Amino acid sequence: MELAQKLDSYGKPAWIALTVLGFMAWWPLGLAILAFSIGSGRMFCGSRRGFGRWQEEGAEAFRNFGGRFGRGFAPSGNRAFDEYREETLRRLEDEQKEFKGFLDRLRQAKDKAEFDQFMAERRNRPAPAPEGSADTRPDPQN
Repeated sequence: MELAQKLDSYGKPAWIALTVLGFMAWWPLGLAILAFSIGSGRMFCGSRRGFGRWQEEGAEAFRNFGGRFGRGFAPSGNRAFDEYREETLRRLEDEQKEFKGFLDRLRQAKDKAEFDQFMAERRNRPAPAPEGSADTRPDPQN
């Protein structure tokens, strides 16, 4: 996957150019490159998180569309059951939002811990000697 890492360093334009060249060379190759770049999330907001966000937005739009028509469920004929179902769905959606918030906070805490670890290691790293400076320490063999 050295080629993929190299293309990732150049960003989306490199993936698009490779896809176009693949189609020009042999259409199944271009199709394979396109499927790989979409499947790996390289064509959405630069990362897999972007792909997940795209999926979430699509799911949210689908739920909103269903909400216009009684949440997509036909009335059962039993008003008490319909109210129970609506309340349960509302509660589950609230729990889902809370869980997503929890995951976001967890990711943020992990990112902060990794950054703090990096900064601590960087502070503890010895400073490089300036170029051209002679080693003035005494020779231990004398």
